[in-house]
Amino acid sequence: MTTTGLVAALLLALVGLAFALDFPPLTGRVVDQANIMTPQSRSDIEAKLKDLEDKSGIQLVVATVKSLQGGDIETYANELFRNWKLGRAQKNNGVLLLIAPNEHKVRIEVGYGLEGTLTDALSSVIISSAIVPRFKAGDFS
Repeated sequence: MTTTGLVAALLLALVGLAFALDFPPLTGRVVDQANIMTPQSRSDIEAKLKDLEDKSGIQLVVATVKSLQGGDIETYANELFRNWKLGRAQKNNGVLLLIAPNEHKVRIEVGYGLEGTLTDALSSVIISSAIVPRFKAGDFS
């Protein structure tokens, strides 16, 4: 590699570090960084997610974030999913429900092992028919 190529590679690496996203730690099945859920609803959802994982092996995590840090929800959700390493590695069967209330964005990120079951189309229907109407009514829990 030439000196110019090495300098360019180092600059790209530094730019990438400057724009790295700051993710909340994975602390459980519900990570409510935006603090929009009641303690009771968090507890109820955690119990349902534990039951889902116990019965099916699917790891579903619900996360709310204070900010997407200037990025789009698709990129943030994908990077968060990878950072948290959701699902079993051999099956890639994780699911992330990401809510960014300040940006009014919701996304369901699905591991490759579940893409045939929880398709983009089905995720869109779930968001538009079940989640968004509740949020519009002020029910974030």
